[in-house]
Amino acid sequence: MANEVLHSLLKEYEQKKLKAELDLDKRKHDLYKQIPELEQIEEDLNHFAILTSKNILLHNQSSLTELNEKAKKLKEKKANILKKANLPDNYLKPNYECSICKDTGYISDNYYSTQMCNCLKQKLLDISFHKSNMAHLDKENFNTFNENLFSDEVDIAKYRFNISPRENIKQIKQKCIDFIENFDDPNSNNLLFSGNTGLR
Repeated sequence: MANEVLHSLLKEYEQKKLKAELDLDKRKHDLYKQIPELEQIEEDLNHFAILTSKNILLHNQSSLTELNEKAKKLKEKKANILKKANLPDNYLKPNYECSICKDTGYISDNYYSTQMCNCLKQKLLDISFHKSNMAHLDKENFNTFNENLFSDEVDIAKYRFNISPRENIKQIKQKCIDFIENFDDPNSNNLLFSGNTGLR
């Protein structure tokens, strides 16, 4: 079940990533029609990126310095054009829902080790929380628990207790609170609830 949920979420991530990139393509297409110079700057920057990678491999420091200087000037020119057009600096970048993992659900560290992004972890937690039937804790909790729903009558023959159902439920409630407050105590006993469905 857990694998199915993760697989389904990763499909959603693929769709989000694709949508963000298709949206970028459309924005670029529309903007380049208005400002053709921007398209040329982008092409030049991509070309410089390839040349930079080659020069890094060849340890050609002088060419690297020159390429970095040219790229810097082009980026400044691009930023000025976008500013004049009243557009943000990141207009020509995808609008990912999560800028950390770029809507992939995973991130890599400096050692090329892949780990789950916090955004995906949170989605998995939200699904687990929803399935646990604890989504209404703000309304259903000890503070809103109504002891008056239980009878104050002591009837040993009927309830098989020498205390009333109300007193009994108050004691149960206190044991639950004690259990929560001492949850980290290894000497604390577990709780076991039994009975037919729907009983209270």
